[in-house]
Amino acid sequence: MKNSYTFFGILVIFFLGCGTLIAQPLDLLITKGHVIDPKNNINAVMDVGIADGKIAEIGSKITTKAKKTIDASGLYVVPGLIDIHGHHHYGTEPDHYLSNGYSALPPDGFTFRSGVTTVVDAGGAGWQNFGQFKEQAIDNSRTRVLAFLNIVGAGMRGGAYEQNAEDMDPKLTAMVARRYSEYIVGIKLAHYSGEEWGPTDMAVEAGELADIPVMVDFGGSEPPLSLQTLFLEKLRPGDIFTHCFANVNGREPIVEDGKLRPFVKTAQDRGIIFDVGHGGGSFLYAQAVPAIKQGFRPNSISTDLHTGSMNGGMKDMINVMSKLLNIGMTLDEVIECSTWNPAKIIKREELGNLSVGSGADVALISVDKGKFGYIDIAGYKMNGDKRIVCQLTLRDGRVVWDLNGLAAIPFNEK
Repeated sequence: MKNSYTFFGILVIFFLGCGTLIAQPLDLLITKGHVIDPKNNINAVMDVGIADGKIAEIGSKITTKAKKTIDASGLYVVPGLIDIHGHHHYGTEPDHYLSNGYSALPPDGFTFRSGVTTVVDAGGAGWQNFGQFKEQAIDNSRTRVLAFLNIVGAGMRGGAYEQNAEDMDPKLTAMVARRYSEYIVGIKLAHYSGEEWGPTDMAVEAGELADIPVMVDFGGSEPPLSLQTLFLEKLRPGDIFTHCFANVNGREPIVEDGKLRPFVKTAQDRGIIFDVGHGGGSFLYAQAVPAIKQGFRPNSISTDLHTGSMNGGMKDMINVMSKLLNIGMTLDEVIECSTWNPAKIIKREELGNLSVGSGADVALISVDKGKFGYIDIAGYKMNGDKRIVCQLTLRDGRVVWDLNGLAAIPFNEK
């Protein structure tokens, strides 16, 4: 009996070593697509195999049997997109703006159709109401929902609530951020219009205490507070300046008289993160076009999605990516700024890539050629000849969006 067990063990080891002899079939095989995976420096036509919700294989030609095969010929296969600036603390309370109010949006209705599998709510909740946000949005969404926690305890209620420096508590904010570290990836300061640096300092203190980055939506002071001081003295490497292509009252722009201000590249080289955060009022061609022509690239692409932006020039993540593609960024850059870069920025490097063993969040996109129009927040139109379209989205290996039935069963009427 002992010898038979030994023989059986050797046989098992032999077959395990052979791999393909006892390989289980893949749940899904994506073939002939052009894979762009910035983390792993992949930019080629390859196959992607998925099993048990994870990336199981990636190679030039996968021969493992699969329960379902998708022909991705002519399409790009990329990691699920990460939108690090959206507003998803939706609710029905009046006078609550983006903190359990009518202006925020439930994620699933606006993510998968754009290839987005992970969103980061940008400060809708503060330490006082993060539990409510978790119950309503995080726990009830198929989209992965993370958050920047507002330095204001009441969150992004708008108006006077966001000017209340007495409701900004670095210690309590950091305490909640540490308690919910599975979901909270940063601290947010937004819309403060005072003429002092106190709120910025408190947000950075909270970030230091919780060891997470700070995202700043800056502006509103008259005269404006110095951007150079913000970038080079107040923010830390890894902190995020969102709405980088805006030109709003009470905030200095990064482009002045058509020229990128010299300290902007200095700040980026120092490690300050520049995020698009398009929104309904924060993307101007007069800022973006000259900046990109002069060699500046944002670190991350995001939407600032809410009811006030989705029906204007912003529309959705794919539209913002298409806009940047048409004004000078390459497709590789656009994909990197929508996948791997955001994953690194929020310190979630298990996301934004197609490494074997990673969760199978995947988007299949086409880059259509034609005549398209793109609008900035001031109403200016720019023509383009390229448009990114999301054809299919997978979340943990499951199809959650399929524009043209790539994964569907053909219907043959008899």
